[in-house]
Amino acid sequence: MTIDEFDYDLDEKLIAQTPLEKRDSSRLMVLDKKTGEIEHKHFSDILTYLEAGDTLVLNDTKVLPARLIGEKEETKAVIEVLLLHNLQDDNWECLVKPARRIKVGTVVSFGNGKLKAKCIEEKDEGIRIFTFLYKGIFLEILEELGTMPLPPYIHTKLKNQSRYQTVYAKELGSAAAPTAGLHFTKALLEEIAKKGVNIAYVTLHVGLGTFRPVSVSNIEEHKMHSEYYHMSKEVACLLNETKRSKKKIIAVGTTSTRTLETIINKYGEFRECSGNTDIFIYPPYQFKAIDALITNFHLPKSTLLMLVSAFSSKEFILKAYNEAIKERYRFFSFGDAMLIK
Repeated sequence: MTIDEFDYDLDEKLIAQTPLEKRDSSRLMVLDKKTGEIEHKHFSDILTYLEAGDTLVLNDTKVLPARLIGEKEETKAVIEVLLLHNLQDDNWECLVKPARRIKVGTVVSFGNGKLKAKCIEEKDEGIRIFTFLYKGIFLEILEELGTMPLPPYIHTKLKNQSRYQTVYAKELGSAAAPTAGLHFTKALLEEIAKKGVNIAYVTLHVGLGTFRPVSVSNIEEHKMHSEYYHMSKEVACLLNETKRSKKKIIAVGTTSTRTLETIINKYGEFRECSGNTDIFIYPPYQFKAIDALITNFHLPKSTLLMLVSAFSSKEFILKAYNEAIKERYRFFSFGDAMLIK
């Protein structure tokens, strides 16, 4: 399949620049894969589509305030550093702009020297390995000097940094938010639990793959970056029981989906495990783990659009996207949601 098969035209005015005041007041497009029906709802209506005994799976990763603006010590040139992955101790894999200015041995200073980063390795595609130098607790310094690494299509400054976190974010380590989960409020999750729906948490730390466009024409040649995931024993048992009971597993977001599909492909069932996944899901992938998917509206030609196309069909998804454009839905990270069932 070619990348152009996953393209569509979007008015830039439909790219949501800020989150809505109330998380669950966003719109919800509901797609029925069997009938081809499309419904227009609000996210708070999600409760209607969940039944007692179903399991809702959310990614509890927490976004690092991983975007740092500093200066090159020798020249005072402005350098942007985005922390992607903690390799060990104080060594981090980072995305750097402009990367051509950073060579092995280069030191970048942040906060008048409160935090320094020394380049110890150069990699392709703007990636550098840094050792961070500081006094005190690294995460506290990062909270002080760093900002949320918002996607490049968001140009409005985020007033409240917590709005780029889910209300259930717990495990620190992501370079980007699992944005399908941004629509949930604590009150809505309580209502879901009261209905008898199980709520389960997995962890997948969102990394470079989120920022990397598909650069090949033939999508089968695209290589996904690896991301860390974890599933607990309790969640594995719950998901296996959900399957045995013939109830539905509803994944919240493509990150939860990739975690679940990775594990069931590896073991044939859900198990307590941790590891790294570079799973790339595109048509005609056969899903083994999930029965329904809650997701946002994704960028043209993106791996995320390919994943949702595999879960439904490319034709149905592009039809739904065109209807969303016609109905003036809000797109991307701070935009509206879709339920595919």
